[in-house]
Amino acid sequence: MRIVDLRCAIIGRSPVVRIVTDEGLSGYAQAEHWKPYLKPHVLALREALVGEDPTLVERTMRRIRQRGGFKPWGAAVSAVETALWDIAGKAAGLPVHRLLGGKVRDRVRVYNGALRFPLAGHEPEHYAEDMRQMMASPEGFTIIKQPIGFHSPMKREVPGFTYGELGAGPFHGALDRGPVTERGLDHLVACVAAMKEVAGDRVGLALDCGPGWLLPDAMRLVRKLEPFDLLWVEDLLSGDYTPWVDAASWRELTRMSPVPIHTGEQIYLRQNFKELIGGNAVHVVGPDPADVGGLAELKWVAEYADLHQIMIAPHGTANGPLGLAALAQICATLPMNFIAFEHTMAEPLWWNEIVTGVPEVRDGFVEVPNRPGLGVDFVIEAARTRLSPEDEGFFD
Repeated sequence: MRIVDLRCAIIGRSPVVRIVTDEGLSGYAQAEHWKPYLKPHVLALREALVGEDPTLVERTMRRIRQRGGFKPWGAAVSAVETALWDIAGKAAGLPVHRLLGGKVRDRVRVYNGALRFPLAGHEPEHYAEDMRQMMASPEGFTIIKQPIGFHSPMKREVPGFTYGELGAGPFHGALDRGPVTERGLDHLVACVAAMKEVAGDRVGLALDCGPGWLLPDAMRLVRKLEPFDLLWVEDLLSGDYTPWVDAASWRELTRMSPVPIHTGEQIYLRQNFKELIGGNAVHVVGPDPADVGGLAELKWVAEYADLHQIMIAPHGTANGPLGLAALAQICATLPMNFIAFEHTMAEPLWWNEIVTGVPEVRDGFVEVPNRPGLGVDFVIEAARTRLSPEDEGFFD
């Protein structure tokens, strides 16, 4: 079997990769819907892939792995890697998890991720109401993560949250940073207290806090958060679109923190986790298969973290059914340091009309698909109606 073409279409807002072979099999994968600009980066990999055997995943990846980078630029390479596993599984008649060592769990815990309700404001009562709504959602999540602080409009909408101007601008991917006032710190803690009062011990609460905190302020914050028994506090110092690790600062924070410290969604490749994990600089890592370099890359990071007593809660940015299926496949194979993965919703909702085999979230878990490949297939004729004129040949 040989690769004869690499294609990329924007379906909804998501870049979708298709690897076409000379034996009629195709592999698919999906990148984050915030990244439609990735299409030319995906297509730039075509020349290196055509003629390769897609079932030899590692050998094929060696031709393109060096062309990625920290989020968002590793997403193109990551999507290709996932699509290769989809083909390899289909060719073998096996689900991807069987090719990656086999599943160690039949169902996989998820947390809410993309499923959130619009906040009416950023006062404690608004966060309490959001927690009530989240706990009542039909998915039955047992872990709920809330964006707060620098990972929310709170940093700008709460008067006096920081000293001075933040500077970077209120758009996705801007790195707002600045010293937090006592008032801002106390306001955030009051919002956490309100959520915890609603949640009690019925669901685990995690916070997505940044990036943007300066180390001294992060230290002040985690001390104040000790009473709330949080699952983790995420991306305080770096994360999302910051193209560096700074393991030394993370280690200083982690060694004094009474709450688990989490980061890693923006990191590309195992090599860039080496110091973070090897130096026990965090308590929880959160690589994203759609950014870290793919499924096998995430598993390597998880195994290495397990050797160091570090837990893993994979991030999920590929908003849609292909991303959900890929996360279910790889997380089924991870060691016992696994907590949960971030649930990715179909955006727009009509995605559910153009694919089959998507695992459903029930009681906070998804059943691991056992169909070949990722276990998700396009309903081609329905999917064609969602293509732009520019991409109308994608399924041909």
